[in-house]
Amino acid sequence: MEEIKNTNENPVEHKPKNFIYEIIDEDIKTEKFGKQVHTRFPPEPNGYLHIGHAKSICLNYGIARDYKGKFNLRFDDTNPEKEEQEYVDSIVEDVKWLGADFEERILYASDYFEQMYKWAVELIKKGKAYVCDLNADEIRATRGTLTEPGKDSPYRNRTVEENLDLFERMRKGEFENGAKTLRAKIDMASPNFNMRDPIMYRVVHAEHHRQGNSWCIYPTYDWAHGNEDSLEGITHSICTLEFENHRPLYDWFLDSLGVYHPKQIEFARLNLSYTVMSKRRLLQLVKEKHVDDWDDPRMPTISGYRRRGYTPEAIRNFAEIIGVAKRDALTDISLLEFAIRDDLNKNAQRVMAVLRPLKVVITNYEGEENLDAVNNPEKPEAGSRTVPFSKELFIEESDFMEDPPKGFHRLVPAGEVRLRYAYIIKCEEVIKDATGKVIELHCTYDKDTKSGSGASTKKVKGVIHWVSANNAVDAEVRLYDRLFTVENPGAEEDWLGKINPNSLEVISDAKIEPFIKNAKPLDKFQFERLGYFCVDTKYTTAEKLVFNRTVTLKDSWGKKS
Repeated sequence: MEEIKNTNENPVEHKPKNFIYEIIDEDIKTEKFGKQVHTRFPPEPNGYLHIGHAKSICLNYGIARDYKGKFNLRFDDTNPEKEEQEYVDSIVEDVKWLGADFEERILYASDYFEQMYKWAVELIKKGKAYVCDLNADEIRATRGTLTEPGKDSPYRNRTVEENLDLFERMRKGEFENGAKTLRAKIDMASPNFNMRDPIMYRVVHAEHHRQGNSWCIYPTYDWAHGNEDSLEGITHSICTLEFENHRPLYDWFLDSLGVYHPKQIEFARLNLSYTVMSKRRLLQLVKEKHVDDWDDPRMPTISGYRRRGYTPEAIRNFAEIIGVAKRDALTDISLLEFAIRDDLNKNAQRVMAVLRPLKVVITNYEGEENLDAVNNPEKPEAGSRTVPFSKELFIEESDFMEDPPKGFHRLVPAGEVRLRYAYIIKCEEVIKDATGKVIELHCTYDKDTKSGSGASTKKVKGVIHWVSANNAVDAEVRLYDRLFTVENPGAEEDWLGKINPNSLEVISDAKIEPFIKNAKPLDKFQFERLGYFCVDTKYTTAEKLVFNRTVTLKDSWGKKS
């Protein structure tokens, strides 16, 4: 076990108030682990991390940070049939991006395989493990029910010598997949199903992404997990609630071996509305092409959120907002979106962009000028930029209506509106094509109403954004929305049938002010009046800027859900 030089003498002063910190405070007070705190995040590399994993990362790393302890990134790579190096690489990137410092301690369960094997041999010698010939279906059939005990395997009373021989032959590869397992000998009548002679090893002839073909038997999660924690000197093994019933087995294995024993603590996992969090279902979405890939901005993966424009600061703030609970619940996704808006509102550069352009010709204006625009009203030190103004502009189609409803304070025939940072204009003429569609507006401007000039006291109710036609940068904008139309798609039998058909709209001819032309992938902006957007990493090229909508300015789903 690695010795931790922990400088913490007292419980952390400014810690979150939750039951996990209370437990750790008590352990430090009683010196259960010598005032040490050492946590870990133990993902299986069989998919990309999602927002639920982000909560666990923030919790485990936050505990280590707050108590001046250590934090490990450890891969539970015990299932070679589903694990890939691609997933390992993506997980490392995601954990680093979230700001969790594992100090280059990237550890692997597979590095402990030899020690785990030796410990399994010890349990066999103690009469606490045996080789079983029942297949998976037969084991399942003999486990019993909630009201009836299980039945002993006919192989349960093999001699120690026979079990040692068979286990060694399992390791040598003499048996086919599923032909034999190593099981713990505990109690087939236990009310806890996990204690009814659980499987410790199974035969799997598959190439491991790190160990190659060195092994053909692989430990189960329950056997490996506690061993890994013990070997690494973990003090507090933080797990989600589904492992609560596994804790007696965790304790039994470590106590039977007589090795260093961490404390397992369970908390409620994150369930997010309008989202599926199952890795199996996320993989299905990818394989069946319902989304582009694991990093599709509609996916709840960390890589998808990063590409969409979410920030690690916002995700960490979200994890703090929702806190840590003992009972599972469905968290409203609007809380996550609030955290994103709050962060971007403080930090995102403002620009003007027109997604669906309608041309405006200012008939009494000649030439061109530069106007002053604020970069971020929440951040005065961000300063200002110049925005070109000319005779021909683009405004949003939706900012003009010929027959407006009551309360419409934008541009109408013979009506006036202020152009943001610029002048008040009046619509004088509406130009239509042969189908009757409005294609151009002819307007006049009032030169005495320049924004900020103080030369005029004229007031209008509406203020709209615009882009100079002569200077506009062409861009593609991808409007992402929630992937599912129901609050809890995971509970639906036909969950794929609840995919939102409008979860992506691609706009190919957006116009943006020239400030944007040097934007780089993952640069984040507020398109004024429209929302927050991020330069896409996949589709942006030297010739074409592509933006993903990160989040709208307000929760547009509040009235829908």
